[in-house]
Amino acid sequence: MSQPTTDPAAGAPPSKSALPAAFASVAGWAFDLFDLFLLLYVAKAVGHQIFPAESETLSLALVFASFAVSIVMRPAGAAFFGELADRKGRKTIMVTVMAGVGLSTAAMGLVPTYASIGVAAPIIFLVLRVIQGLFVGGVTATTHTLGTESVPPRWRGLMSGLIGAGGAGLGAAMASITFIVVSQFYPGDSFNEFGWRVMFFSGLMGGLLSLFVLRKVEESPMWLQAQEAARSGAPAARMRFLDLVKGEYRSITLVNIAVAAGGGAMYYLTSGFLPTMLDSVVGMPSGPRGGVLLASSLVVVVASIIAGEASQRYGRRPTMVTLGVVNIVALPVLTLFIARSDPGSTTRIMLAACLLAFLANAAYSPVMIFLNERYPTAIRSRGTAVSWNTGFMLGGLLPTFVNLLSPTVSDIPGRLVAFIIGAAAVFIAAVLWSPETRGRLDTDTRAGRRQRI
Repeated sequence: MSQPTTDPAAGAPPSKSALPAAFASVAGWAFDLFDLFLLLYVAKAVGHQIFPAESETLSLALVFASFAVSIVMRPAGAAFFGELADRKGRKTIMVTVMAGVGLSTAAMGLVPTYASIGVAAPIIFLVLRVIQGLFVGGVTATTHTLGTESVPPRWRGLMSGLIGAGGAGLGAAMASITFIVVSQFYPGDSFNEFGWRVMFFSGLMGGLLSLFVLRKVEESPMWLQAQEAARSGAPAARMRFLDLVKGEYRSITLVNIAVAAGGGAMYYLTSGFLPTMLDSVVGMPSGPRGGVLLASSLVVVVASIIAGEASQRYGRRPTMVTLGVVNIVALPVLTLFIARSDPGSTTRIMLAACLLAFLANAAYSPVMIFLNERYPTAIRSRGTAVSWNTGFMLGGLLPTFVNLLSPTVSDIPGRLVAFIIGAAAVFIAAVLWSPETRGRLDTDTRAGRRQRI
């Protein structure tokens, strides 16, 4: 089932110059998702302080709506910063967006409460979420191309898993560790009063990574090669953003968005919703809850490595379809099991949560390299980032609808299951409609002319 490659460097280990790029891409994605995920760990506190409402589910829905605002802005950030990354270089833009995410996240910890300034509080918070979302889209426009374009072909599946799902797992793990530490310093009501602010202040750590990228990381060799070819007078593919949504790339982009939406929805409805599920639905104490979230986040890293490597050995398409079929049954069962568990059953909940996180995140681990292989270098940052962020935007909106469609907290699990089944079905159908892409990253011929959609 494996496909041989004629590239002599295909099986070579990553070079010394590739290792900093790979590290920066994974770490950049992790801190990016860490900053984005912080809200999920303080949803209840932020709901009380910034979005108070008579109904607890409505308050949570408003918080998740603010989370969705950042998700909604990601495609715009991807388009803007992806354009710059394709024209100015992956590294230069990555430095800018990493700093922007860290600063905008920290600023959320400074927002006054609703009790202090009234309706201005949620407005300021939402504006900061908009700014954060733009920069988050920029991070996803640079990390995936810098990492996958810098390593030899043999390691691209693994790189895809480590950046996309592995970075998400590391980001969630860092958020869990931060939550555990901050909860110790601000236990009980003090967390709801000030501890949640400290969580946002920790976002500055991600901004520091931009200094590492600036000093240690080299530019993508594929991008440099394309620029050198342009300077030498070779025909260059000058592509516009509109090329993604019309002509030969229109259908490719639409299918790519559907693949990312299915994978993203499976993530947000499981791992992404897990902090709120354990808190508001199960009623698990903060200490054990933090341990469960940390363990399930670390499992994601293992899942991403296995699934990414499997996609390199057996193909992107077979790997994603197989995991999608498993998930359409397993994820609903695990979700209901967790929701109906006794809050004191820490071990049982942890095992179920780890399996849930493993399956949900493994499914979309090959998506990043799959999207990269669908576009040539000249438009790869924009194409992949817009497809990924638009798809994950659609998937990220679903938890808000779950809360809005749940009259009471006890209704949440049933709504979750329905949405999860739908998400897995979309993922399977979109992947089946797509071609196998393994090995096509090095070919800059027009993808629309040689691939079926």
